[in-house]
Amino acid sequence: MSLFTWPARVYWEDTDAGGVVYYANYYRFLERARAEWLRARGWSQSALALDPGVLFTVVESQLKYLRPARIDDLLAISCEPVIAGRVAIDFRQRVWRDSEAGELLAEGRVRVVSVAAQNFRACRLPEFMVREIGAAEAS
Repeated sequence: MSLFTWPARVYWEDTDAGGVVYYANYYRFLERARAEWLRARGWSQSALALDPGVLFTVVESQLKYLRPARIDDLLAISCEPVIAGRVAIDFRQRVWRDSEAGELLAEGRVRVVSVAAQNFRACRLPEFMVREIGAAEAS
């Protein structure tokens, strides 16, 4: 499976007074890229909440800022999922200026846990998701 990347543009609302992306807004870009990664596989978050009845919640994250993104930059944000036990997925995520071949701006890891939509208790990842991510890891 090829690396999943999602393009995003930096808007005024993403930046501080100096036109540099505010540090916390990188997490918004990462979140949207993970949602688009799901969508690219035909898995909408609202549909997953209904059947099989799972939601995903972030339980841990780390992000290293290497270079600033600025107003009007085009970004490429990657998602590389790895199964991390029965209930968790670790996403390695990176942000580049322009494309994967561009300047690396930030890199980190986000761990999400599968929880039951009805009670928010940790539950097993859906088997179809484990199979697809596992197959991608093996290739």
